[in-house]
Amino acid sequence: MKIHIREIDHVVIRATHVETLARFYCDVLGCSVEKEQRELGLTQLRAGRSLIDLLQVGAKLDRAENGEAGTGRNMDHLCLRVESFDADALKAHLSAHGARLGEQGVRYGADGFGPSLYLFDPEGNMVELKGPPEAARLTSL
Repeated sequence: MKIHIREIDHVVIRATHVETLARFYCDVLGCSVEKEQRELGLTQLRAGRSLIDLLQVGAKLDRAENGEAGTGRNMDHLCLRVESFDADALKAHLSAHGARLGEQGVRYGADGFGPSLYLFDPEGNMVELKGPPEAARLTSL
């Protein structure tokens, strides 16, 4: 049997302050709340065709072996593919919302090489905003 992966379905981020992270991902990055299961400590956000699940530390679904949350070590990073990429506009928008910015560069992703900008959410998790692949940008000029 060969497994064929189509795309990322969801990413789970452990959070000490789910409401703060939900506001950040919705208000700053453009996600929307898809489903809340407060009894499980889970808020699911729609991010295009994928989901970002925010799991409250210490909630029913959280496991002790996950370690200490809020240290920015809940995952390496989450990459969100964005439809247009204007680095200056993105930096201004993110800075206006208090996001700590990381490195900008050209990086490889699911669609090939393209522009990319790292930033950090309120709990120290790294997020990458990835623009269209370079070939697509060149053919649209």
